[in-house]
Amino acid sequence: MKYIALIHNNPDAWEALSRAERDAFNSDAERHLEAMTKSGELVGGAVVLAHPSNAKTVRVRNGAPAVTDGPFAESKEVLAGYYVLDCESLDRAIELVASGDPSARHFAVEVRPIMHMEEPDL
Repeated sequence: MKYIALIHNNPDAWEALSRAERDAFNSDAERHLEAMTKSGELVGGAVVLAHPSNAKTVRVRNGAPAVTDGPFAESKEVLAGYYVLDCESLDRAIELVASGDPSARHFAVEVRPIMHMEEPDL
């Protein structure tokens, strides 16, 4: 079963961390990714996305596209990255995130099953 781990953070909170705190965070994140890669449970992802000021949101209304700056939600926390896991259960996916992802300690990580057309009851 595949699960997506969506990393949400507040860019201002990240900027408020000292250089040493950011370096420690990045080292922890690298170790976490290496451990999940070694276990064969990390499928891939984009662990770090560009700052939300670089985002564009596209909505189509009445057949006409409307493009706006920034993330789609009115929120201080935005999607900062993601990775995909292939593991036996939701509990295992949560365990992997909780056991080593520094994002879960500093921000929030949403873990959600990935739906497939052949598995509509998820």
